[in-house]
Amino acid sequence: MGATHSASEEVRELEGKTGFSSDQIEQLHRRFKHLSGDQPTIRKENFNNIPDLELNPIRSKIVRAFFDNRNLRKGPSGLADEINFEDFLTIMSYFRPIDTTMDEERVQLCRKEKLRFLFHMYDSDSDGRITLEEYRNVVEELLSGNPHIEKGSARSIADGAMMEAASVCVGRMEPDQVYEGITFDDFLKIWQGIDIETKMHVRFLNMETIALCH
Repeated sequence: MGATHSASEEVRELEGKTGFSSDQIEQLHRRFKHLSGDQPTIRKENFNNIPDLELNPIRSKIVRAFFDNRNLRKGPSGLADEINFEDFLTIMSYFRPIDTTMDEERVQLCRKEKLRFLFHMYDSDSDGRITLEEYRNVVEELLSGNPHIEKGSARSIADGAMMEAASVCVGRMEPDQVYEGITFDDFLKIWQGIDIETKMHVRFLNMETIALCH
């Protein structure tokens, strides 16, 4: 925490920016210090020692999301070399459960922010579209740990999922029709009615803070 403000002033600022309580910020700060080895910033290699994450087939995409300038609200593309505690809180705020006391407009805004974070995980080249290849890569990675599914089958599953997504977005497609990819607006349509809360969790951080968020 910086020296320009008192600690309490800085915590209040972070509460306003991220929506976390002071207790949650304090516990997240302890986790941040543990991850960084008591350094002021975290680098990608700091995530290498998280057991839950090590076993996750899309660990590289999860780690990348923490350093994606789009998620850090620092630019339309590119990756940061390191993140400080406020950056860490910004990323963690995407995982906060939606507050039931919010009005409908605020709920929709929070949901949209969560979905944008997920969209960025799929859209690895930051071009604003999730191509079949990007989508296929994610599906193949997710299925890679299953010994019963061959690579060809995983690709077929990815192709089928992409066609289903395309049909939601552009209506019935002809066999020879080319679909350029899912835009964020398309992504919102696909996820309409799906409970985002069950899809976004941070168990891989293995932290007691998450229980406090519920």
